[in-house]
Amino acid sequence: MAASVTNAYARAFADAVFSARLDPAKTLLEARSVVELVAGSRELREVWETPSIAAAQKRAVLDSIVARQGISSTVRNFVAVLIDHRRINFLGPIVEQFEQEMNQRLGFIEAEITSAHELSQSDRSTLEARVEKLTGKRVRARYSRDASILGGAVVKVGSTIYDGSVKGQLDRIQQAISS
Repeated sequence: MAASVTNAYARAFADAVFSARLDPAKTLLEARSVVELVAGSRELREVWETPSIAAAQKRAVLDSIVARQGISSTVRNFVAVLIDHRRINFLGPIVEQFEQEMNQRLGFIEAEITSAHELSQSDRSTLEARVEKLTGKRVRARYSRDASILGGAVVKVGSTIYDGSVKGQLDRIQQAISS
């Protein structure tokens, strides 16, 4: 049930963002900031998740946060709906699914790129262009380093892994020799 709840709310939130012609990146940043506030405050979670506290009081807390953080009315209303429907405990997963929904609608894919050392901007651009050519979609890349791959890079797009690392090549050679 959690996945269906997450997907339904994420799609509805994306629909609201597109119909209001809002900036998806700005909306996502605002939604993430609310997720971080909730994750970082046990007291806030307890207030918003406790059934005995009136929804109006919960929304009053939300409104003070919105005013202090400068959060848009669309994000505010979205969080209020989650509070009113007692789904606020799904906020983090819904925002993650919302990001995926926005990426899909905007023609982006996410790629996790791991390299042995820090890549220069030109190397990053070249690698992203190759991934774009492979997938036919624009890339939003997240980079990390792992010295154990020795050299090259490992690119993960969804459940597909493109292993161009030295370690991966050595592993493949070892398997070929032992076969």
